[in-house]
Amino acid sequence: MGRIMLELDVMMAKNHMSLNTLADKVGITNVNMSKIKNNKVNAMRFSTLAGICKALDCTPGDILKYDPDAEDPDTEDPDA
Repeated sequence: MGRIMLELDVMMAKNHMSLNTLADKVGITNVNMSKIKNNKVNAMRFSTLAGICKALDCTPGDILKYDPDAEDPDTEDPDA
């Protein structure tokens, strides 16, 4: 089915911004920002996405990518 992936690390590197700094600018915890960065979330508030885009001076399309070949871990066949 494919999967939406977040590529925060690319934009963070371009902006020379650490995870802690980004979390502070967005107003969320380091733990939650780490989960977002490592694609360990199934949903994100638009306000969080907007905060990330503002802090990194980017658009959602700069950090959200669609991988048609990736499997969604929530829909994988447990018997496979």
